[in-house]
Amino acid sequence: MGQMLRQLEAAITRYARCCDIEIAVTQAPGHAIQVAQSAPAGGRVIAVGGDGTVHEVVRGIVGSDKTIGVVPIGSGNDFARMVGLHKLSLEAALHTALHGTVRNVDLGLVNDRPYGASLGIGFDAAVARKALTAPTFLRGMPRYLYSIFAVLKELELPNLELIQNHQTLYRGPSLLVALMNGSCYGGGIPIVPDAVPTDGLISVAVAGSFSRLAVVGILPRLIMGKHVHHPRMHFFRGAEFVVRFDRPVPAHSDGELLEPSREYRVGVIPDGLRVIAQAA
Repeated sequence: MGQMLRQLEAAITRYARCCDIEIAVTQAPGHAIQVAQSAPAGGRVIAVGGDGTVHEVVRGIVGSDKTIGVVPIGSGNDFARMVGLHKLSLEAALHTALHGTVRNVDLGLVNDRPYGASLGIGFDAAVARKALTAPTFLRGMPRYLYSIFAVLKELELPNLELIQNHQTLYRGPSLLVALMNGSCYGGGIPIVPDAVPTDGLISVAVAGSFSRLAVVGILPRLIMGKHVHHPRMHFFRGAEFVVRFDRPVPAHSDGELLEPSREYRVGVIPDGLRVIAQAA
């Protein structure tokens, strides 16, 4: 990380000679929202970090004429993956963010809160929450696996009702629900492989009634995107959904944890977010 920061500083110094750049280092959760809100009208706000930083910048610029650029140096980078920036080198990503062309992508909303690439409710959010209390010596994949099996140990599926236009699309036990602009979450897991961030729709995956053993069995298929034909996987697409449970269920948007709720109202603003997603 130290080497990456030095490379970034050197690259910014070079670009600062020809561009009006103001650098802000975030100090705490939520700070990037404030930085984005205070950025000049019509400007480019470049999120250097992972999906959490991107999520805060998105929340900070929503409803304005500002544009988000992304230099992806996080562990997941699913927003960058959605707009085709995740494979760029540090310098190439910075060059694109400063000089690239702008495109519009859809903006998701969950209970009136904006999100960029992904919304996950249920098992995956419970795993993310459990990871916060995992032993500190665990890092990366070992921490994730610890959290998965800790959640599996106490797994008790909530009952879900997924509603669209007053019609129930799914009712029954549910392991998880993913409501996506992009195809991937969790650092590249293709939960809805055919999701398109510019179609004006939310792509939904519902994992139905899975036992503990079945969860362990489907995880490798999920990572490879081979879960779509599983009989307990259900897929939908639409502009608005009501996701209702029989008890509070945890959720995450762009990897950021939300307070557990019994109901999530999810929608989309077509072309609601300006993104620098192509080199000039």
